[in-house]
Amino acid sequence: MRDFLLLLKMPNARSLLRKFLIWKYKHISERQFVYILSILVGFLAGMGTVVLKNLTHYIRHFFNLYIFKDYQSTLYFVLPIIGLLLVYIIKQTWLKKHIGHGISTTLHAISKLNGIIPRYNIYAGLITAPLTVGFGGSVGLQGPAVSVGAALGSNAARLFHMNTKTRLLLISCAAAGAMASMFKAPIAAIVFAIEIFSLDIAFASLVPLLLASVSAVVTSYFFLGTDVLLRFELIDKFEINDIAFYVVLGLVTGHMSVYFSKVFFTITNFFKQFESRAKRLLIGGLAIGTMLFLIPPLYGEGYGIMNNLLKGDHIAAIGRTPFNLDLDNIWIVIGLLFGITLFKAIAMTTTFGAGGVGGVFIPTLVMGSALGNAFAKVINNIGFGFDVSESNFTLIGMTGLMAGVLHAPLTAIFLIAEITGGYELFVPLMLVSAISFAITKYYISHSVYTLKLAERGELITHDKDQNVLMMLEIDKVIETNFVILTPDMTLGNILKNAVAKSSRNHFPVVNESQEFLGVIRLDDIRHMMFNTDLYDKVNAESLMHADAGIINYEEDTMNTIMQKFKTSGAWNLPVIKHGKYYGYISKSKLLTAYRRQLINVTH
Repeated sequence: MRDFLLLLKMPNARSLLRKFLIWKYKHISERQFVYILSILVGFLAGMGTVVLKNLTHYIRHFFNLYIFKDYQSTLYFVLPIIGLLLVYIIKQTWLKKHIGHGISTTLHAISKLNGIIPRYNIYAGLITAPLTVGFGGSVGLQGPAVSVGAALGSNAARLFHMNTKTRLLLISCAAAGAMASMFKAPIAAIVFAIEIFSLDIAFASLVPLLLASVSAVVTSYFFLGTDVLLRFELIDKFEINDIAFYVVLGLVTGHMSVYFSKVFFTITNFFKQFESRAKRLLIGGLAIGTMLFLIPPLYGEGYGIMNNLLKGDHIAAIGRTPFNLDLDNIWIVIGLLFGITLFKAIAMTTTFGAGGVGGVFIPTLVMGSALGNAFAKVINNIGFGFDVSESNFTLIGMTGLMAGVLHAPLTAIFLIAEITGGYELFVPLMLVSAISFAITKYYISHSVYTLKLAERGELITHDKDQNVLMMLEIDKVIETNFVILTPDMTLGNILKNAVAKSSRNHFPVVNESQEFLGVIRLDDIRHMMFNTDLYDKVNAESLMHADAGIINYEEDTMNTIMQKFKTSGAWNLPVIKHGKYYGYISKSKLLTAYRRQLINVTH
């Protein structure tokens, strides 16, 4: 992939591209070309996902074939640390760039970078994620798959000189393609793109999403065959008598989603206090190694847990443990399943903290499957004669955790229904998703993907006006060509060196430390401009006054700035950066920039 990008920089490649673009403008409409690009992006996203899955599979296959049969228990501790060390070396010596969480990074690129994603994101995730997961890091591949696909979509749009709106659409198409290829679930992939990326539901965006999802799924089928991640056929139908248990499961998954989010942010903040990546690797690597040694099911993504629980084989799901436990005792099994639920979130976030690259999507499903299965086992073994379907509750538990943790109830419903054929469970799927999402939303305002973005005012939502304001860059609307006054400047000096040399009608007053003290407007001195007796008697300090408001460069979002103009009634407001005067923003320039950005993202 990198060689292909370098090839495009060659003179002959640029010439061919230029000729193609000229031909395209003459023979293909913009809409038709977007459809073609969506198919291409879907194929590329599908290929990226296939590469991720295959590399991870080959690494695991090597360990299972040659190493695990003799040293399994010890290597549960050692291998994740080796994988994290390899990722650390690659980051430090080759990439030398930050690799963020896939979906969060993509959302930030959409909101603040107009969908421009650096090319290194294409190959960075393809290398580091398989090493993290293949060596046993307790994270998933879905986030890196979305990151790789989004980078491909962004750079494809830039290659063919597409506008901002089309670039954002192609990024969403790539994300949907990655999802469709990973799970072979094209419908859920479209819902995912709309729900997570706050995409407008319109014909113009729906058709490209459909084409990209189908293209990615076909690519996945071609290279990986009909094999699916979750192998399950619905046998037990929904029973209306179980509705009360599903309500309780919704409450349980909702509170467990809150627990997941709290653990994620707490451990993430803990590792942020260590500036040294080596120190993070040492602490995190030892912690994750210890957890995986004590609880082997936490090793890797965890598809084995989900598939075995859906088949009703909890012994295989739990696997071998270093403790001599009686797995014939169902309450010990229930305790272990609850332990997997609790520690999967800790192991996953610790892997991130140690420098691993992966996603939260699949660990969420693993937690949900263990929780749902354990919940059903409790019901069936408390001695009241209840008999519920453990496989169905396993599925519904996955839905509840996904709806709560990711704040994506629709994606949760359609994904589980589509990949398992469990459409007959739509009633409990919707019920548990709604309850879990409502509870999590009450305690945690945003998902693990979006909370930090929302705190910085960088989160894309379905509010188009807010999105446009968010995409504006403050530096592009700040004007710095104002004549600056000092407090001791006399009226004569002000008229000679400021008013006579400037086309502006207001002048900021600052002290020796460049701190903003106030402003003098032309109207403030108009009545004394021709009174020469005052030229040496009146100074700027006696003439200045406070401005209608202050814009804080580090803290105020564009939405906040617009609100300040609205409440103050001012047409110009000063900008303070690092406590010092920086410039002014005019309401007219801000509105002009807003209109231009609105055209970019809607036309």
